[in-house]
Amino acid sequence: MKSRTSASSDDLLRGPQDFSLVLGGPLFQLLRRAHLSDDTLMLVRQRIIVISLFAWLPLLVLSALEGQALGGRTAVPFLLDVDVHVRFLVAVPLFIVAELVVHQRMRFVVKQFLERHLIPESAMTRFDAAIASAFRLRNSVLAEVLLIALVYVVGILIVWRHYTSLGTATWYAIPSAEGTKLSLSGVWYGYVSVPLFQFLLIRWYFRLVIWMRFLWQVSRINLDLVPTHPDRVGGLGFLSNTVYAFVPLAAAHGALLAGMLANRIFYMGAALPQFKIEISVIVIFLLFLVIGPLLVFAPQLAQVKRTGLREYGTLAERYVREFDGKWLRGGAPADEPFVGSGDIQSLAIWAIASRWCRACASRLLRGRPSSDS
Repeated sequence: MKSRTSASSDDLLRGPQDFSLVLGGPLFQLLRRAHLSDDTLMLVRQRIIVISLFAWLPLLVLSALEGQALGGRTAVPFLLDVDVHVRFLVAVPLFIVAELVVHQRMRFVVKQFLERHLIPESAMTRFDAAIASAFRLRNSVLAEVLLIALVYVVGILIVWRHYTSLGTATWYAIPSAEGTKLSLSGVWYGYVSVPLFQFLLIRWYFRLVIWMRFLWQVSRINLDLVPTHPDRVGGLGFLSNTVYAFVPLAAAHGALLAGMLANRIFYMGAALPQFKIEISVIVIFLLFLVIGPLLVFAPQLAQVKRTGLREYGTLAERYVREFDGKWLRGGAPADEPFVGSGDIQSLAIWAIASRWCRACASRLLRGRPSSDS
């Protein structure tokens, strides 16, 4: 068993780039076959142009043919619809850019766990299983099929029609007594463009669930954390850098909220203070998505803090008592020099080290990133 776990650890160290939340799945394989991506998620510009224009350009052409591009009888012509342009020309490109950023910044997470010796050899099998489970979910065909079904059943029929679409005459729909009547451009918008956007969005949520699940499984392992590690979180400080990987995703959510609010302010007579709850909710939601997964390590960090304070406190107590007994209670030989003594040098070193250890221990649970993590 030991040889197997050692070999598994060596394999992971040789190929840490294989750990990726985004480098897999049916859509990724489709983009590769279409020469819109490679094995390292390059060709970002090509993907942005093709996917964004596939969702946005037909809307421009169809609305122009129907006379709803800039004028017409509707209150919201296509070119003045802020929300639709933000969705497909800002948010969708940010979703695509986020894939490359997340892949590049998080590809060495597994290697860091191993290089810092945080995973005991006895738990290497469980660590391998957590990685394999994350890969299976990431590559699941069934998962992406269910996401598509969720988009059309819930995202279009419920969320889009009843909550996000404007309740006035627009370039894509006109309210009537019989219900909302979609224009030709509205059909493409409602059954192609919006589903594509929603699929990319909830696909990111699915990846974040995979990330949360992986961290939770790793947190169930009894990690070999060091209370006095200079990163002040027992050796897990490298995980704080993963937060920055999700900046494009957070920016996309902010842009989406801004576009939605702009439409309601410009065309529905709303005022910005009316959306204080929505703005607060999106901020809390993003903090939960990005920082929340790291909280699974809080119980282990709390235990390491208590253990470190107890063990280092006992060591400090033993040292100062022996020093006190030797130099202040007459335990030292009469002819032993005090100045230049090894005890003085050791005491100075211990004073510096203990002060540093107390600072580390007091901040162990604060999760402040260090400069070397």
